[in-house]
Amino acid sequence: MLRPSSVLSVLLRSPSLPVLLTSLVLAFALAGCSADDLQPSLDDRPVAGPELPSGAREATVVRVVDGDTVELGGGLGKSRLIGIDTPEVYGGVECYGREASAYAKRQLDGRRVRYTVGRDERDRYGRLLVYLWLEDGRSFNALLVSRGYAQPLTIPPNDDYASAFVRLSRRARERAVGLWAAQACTGAPG
Repeated sequence: MLRPSSVLSVLLRSPSLPVLLTSLVLAFALAGCSADDLQPSLDDRPVAGPELPSGAREATVVRVVDGDTVELGGGLGKSRLIGIDTPEVYGGVECYGREASAYAKRQLDGRRVRYTVGRDERDRYGRLLVYLWLEDGRSFNALLVSRGYAQPLTIPPNDDYASAFVRLSRRARERAVGLWAAQACTGAPG
């Protein structure tokens, strides 16, 4: 009969000990996890959107009005995101509008952002027209489209990233995420 001390002695001299220990640690760590638990969430996945330009300025989002409109501090005021359109939440709530607005609030409320202003600086309502980037360098306009919270809206001359937004929207539709999900507008959980 093998004594525990002799088994331990053999294991400690074995060249496969690191592999065995790693396997045991992983087995214990992953116990009870499903395959879904190992997949990155949508917010963790990279987005192939516009890169942060070197001339971008900083501001703080003092209020999120809805999915595509924010109020920037420092006297900038109401600012409309360029190149995208989220469903409405005022004056007739549209499908997925509340979700888009809630997502924008979770991501932006009170946070520092970088922004650039469009060639046409203001829209007919006097809002500053901007592209926004989060502190980690991701384009927020692109995030909204890629997560299915918005669709592209191209109004020249503010069309710098139009092709990227169209590409991201196509992928969101193919993956059936956000407003493109089968149950997004049926009132059923998606």
